[in-house]
Parts: sequence; C-alpha cells; structure tokens
Amino acid sequence: MAIHYYRELLNFCARSLKDRDAAADLVQEAYARLLAVRRAGQAVADPRALLYRTVRNLLIDQRRRRGVRADHQSLEAMTEDAQPALPRHQQPEEIYAFGQYAQAIRDAVEGLPPRCREAFVLNRFDGLSHQEVADRMGISRNMVAQHVIRGVLVCKACHAAFHGEPGP
Repeated sequence: MAIHYYRELLNFCARSLKDRDAAADLVQEAYARLLAVRRAGQAVADPRALLYRTVRNLLIDQRRRRGVRADHQSLEAMTEDAQPALPRHQQPEEIYAFGQYAQAIRDAVEGLPPRCREAFVLNRFDGLSHQEVADRMGISRNMVAQHVIRGVLVCKACHAAFHGEPGP
C-alpha cells in the first residue's frame, strides 16, 4: 500500500524544503493526487514512483512561485524612479501623442475635396490599384494619380507641421 512511503517522502521533502510542516503539506498533496488518479479508475503500477514524481513537480512549482514572488516583492521595494519603465510605445505620453498625430492626419484627409479624398482613401487605405479606383469612380487613371499625389502631399505637410519639420 502507498501509505508505507509516507515517512520516506516526508523526509525527502523536509530535506529539500528545510521545513517539516511545509513538507507534510506537500506530501499530503501528493497523496491526494494519487488518490484522485485511483478514483478516476486509472491503474497505478508503481505508486512510489508516482508519489516521488508528484512531489518533485510540486517542489518545482513551489520554487517557481517563490521566484515570481521574490521578483514581484523586489519591484515593490524599489523607488518609483528605479523601477523599469514601460517600452516607449506604451508610455502614456507616446500613446497620447500618437492619438493626436492620428487625429491630425485624419483631419488632413477629411479636408481634401470629396472626390480627391475618395480616390486617396480607396488607393491608400483600401489597397485598390489606380485602375481599380478609376473604374470604380468613373475617372481616368491619370486623374486618380493626381488625387493620390495631392492626398500624399497633404499628409506629408501635416506630418511635417506636427513634428515641427520644414514642409515638403
């Protein structure tokens, strides 16, 4: 019967943990899992091996949890200035600035004349070729090219103004 391995497992865990109460809890958990396997109708050929494997896995899990807790506690102990910063693209100022930039570009595109805006959006945002835009709008490919160029120039000017650069 598997109960014969209790003291052996307890001593094994106590040596690893250096805490007999924690070791007893771990061994109890291993026995509970063995019992669950048996109740599920699975045959256990070598209960001792299963108990040791279970105890080893529980010890590994416990060490991992301690490591995560230690890392978490060490971050809490740091001053706010010493804590690692979020990546630049996740910084609140960057997110806000990008939102402002996106709104400026959106406003620039919205400011285009309706037919020009339609051709520009179909080409640049919907991915249609100049010919496909021309067919859809009933205009020439050259006219589509002019509309797209005008849209690109407006967006470049918006970009330059937003970033304080000289215009195109």
